[in-house]
Amino acid sequence: MSLPLPLYSVAQVRELERRAIEVHRLDGSTLMARAGSRVFETMCARFPRARRVAVVCGPGNNGGDGYVVAERAKSAGLDALVLVLGTKPPAGDAALMRERCQSAGVPIHPFEAAPLQTADAIVDALLGTGLQRPVAGEWRAAIDAINATGRPVVAVDSPSGLNADTGAIMGTAVRADVTVSFIGLKAGLFLADGRDCAGEILFDGLGVPSEVYEGIDAIAHRLAASDLRKLLRPRRRNAHKGDFGHVLVIGGGLGMPGAARLCGEAALRTGAGLVTLATHPNYASALSAGRPELLSFGVRTPKDLNPLVERATVIALGPGLSVTPWSRALWRAALSSRLPLIVDADALNLLAAKPVRKADWILTPHPGEAARLLKTTTVTIQRDRIAAAKQLVKRYGGVCVLKGAGTLIAT
Repeated sequence: MSLPLPLYSVAQVRELERRAIEVHRLDGSTLMARAGSRVFETMCARFPRARRVAVVCGPGNNGGDGYVVAERAKSAGLDALVLVLGTKPPAGDAALMRERCQSAGVPIHPFEAAPLQTADAIVDALLGTGLQRPVAGEWRAAIDAINATGRPVVAVDSPSGLNADTGAIMGTAVRADVTVSFIGLKAGLFLADGRDCAGEILFDGLGVPSEVYEGIDAIAHRLAASDLRKLLRPRRRNAHKGDFGHVLVIGGGLGMPGAARLCGEAALRTGAGLVTLATHPNYASALSAGRPELLSFGVRTPKDLNPLVERATVIALGPGLSVTPWSRALWRAALSSRLPLIVDADALNLLAAKPVRKADWILTPHPGEAARLLKTTTVTIQRDRIAAAKQLVKRYGGVCVLKGAGTLIAT
């Protein structure tokens, strides 16, 4: 089953769950039973040879889902064991599921690492999505013990230790083989370290009606291949290269002509009709010899750039541009043109040094460049990539493509 496209914050999913229970009268224990059952079914489907199952439960609703998994495993004739962390007893629906688990004859013991070594599969129902501070103490030790086993791991809703909003690892995190997310896909599963921790991501809406989602706008949407295909219009057989735009790549400063060439090649491969490279005079001849389909010109001053700008329909500014008086002059000339801009690499570093705002450009920073643009650190950018992308658009205008694990497009 394909995953839904909307991505939600943890707070939004809690609101969705609240609406389902309080407004649409879905019983909380029913939702918990459905969640645990889906995790059990996933475990059996992905790891059919698993006969011994260790379920690691915390005190919250995530642990409640885990008790359901253990009960289902016991009923199916598997050797199930629950390992409990924390002194706080479960409450509400989670307490009910623990009672059912005990009644089914599932052994429930305080957490220790040794039983994990003999399990064929481990279910992570420890912390879920509610984590707000770094994992420490016995919680960290438990997560590290799970990871050390090398056994298959199925995470309930979100791997324990992962910030489900941002994808940041909060000290340490479970490395799951499969994560089953419920009601709304959490954005953090697709950002930063989320994909590495989550493994294969599955989704179950738990039968929540579509009306529950009305009025709650997702914080992000995944792009599907079908969305991108819509942008690639069929080309007329009678068309020619002049019908498909003229990209001007400004870059390739001293020591970095390859960056401009790679950018030009990419533009051609993605459908540009014509591509011109405006590069340092030292490299124009070599670039023309290596890639004759790229129109390569050596430019010394903005005056040399003017006729190339006049023929172009869009400018890609920055690949290998360097930060020198030569590059600054070309950067200023490009910014003063009438053309839409794609700003990358050293052009972003020049922008960070002298900020301006434009409505018709696309900024494409990696986390380090984004940090320079926002006068912060790469760690801060990676800690909340969605917030960083939004802040870049607010400060500089246009569109921001924040590259990295879970590349983001913010408008």
